[in-house]
Amino acid sequence: MLNKKVEAALNEQIRVEAESSQVYLSMASWAEVKGLEGIAQFLYKHSDEERMHMLKLVKFVNERGGHAVVSELKAPETEFGSFKELFEKLFKHEIMVSECINNLVHVTLEERDYATHNFLQWYVAEQIEEEALARTILDKINLIGNDKGGLYLFDRDIQQISVDSAASGEPMA
Repeated sequence: MLNKKVEAALNEQIRVEAESSQVYLSMASWAEVKGLEGIAQFLYKHSDEERMHMLKLVKFVNERGGHAVVSELKAPETEFGSFKELFEKLFKHEIMVSECINNLVHVTLEERDYATHNFLQWYVAEQIEEEALARTILDKINLIGNDKGGLYLFDRDIQQISVDSAASGEPMA
């Protein structure tokens, strides 16, 4: 049975994951409108992945005797100056999500809820992978600079970049 402090912290993370899905969806829509089809497809997949992270938390809370709450979400940005700016914001967002996961893990330790602590280790590993992926993408964007040919190749190749987590045991492309 979840105690109320852990349940509240998990419900906050459910909101964070739902907002993450919306952030990626908004980014995908922007990229698609700009003709960046590969980037859009990558971000649509990422939006779906974030939603799955949220659903995993919802199921966990409910299975442990709590009540997962679906809350109001903050509207994401809809305009990005460039694809580089978009991915810089994506990276900052992933750092924020990692901080939220770390705070949640801290609450479980304070409350001596080791079952939830164990469950959250998947999210800890996932965030390491998410940050590394965002950092790798930014490194590639910095290599491209203002080269339109490089942007074309990046847009094509990003579809091959895996959004699978390290925890799944599958290698990144």
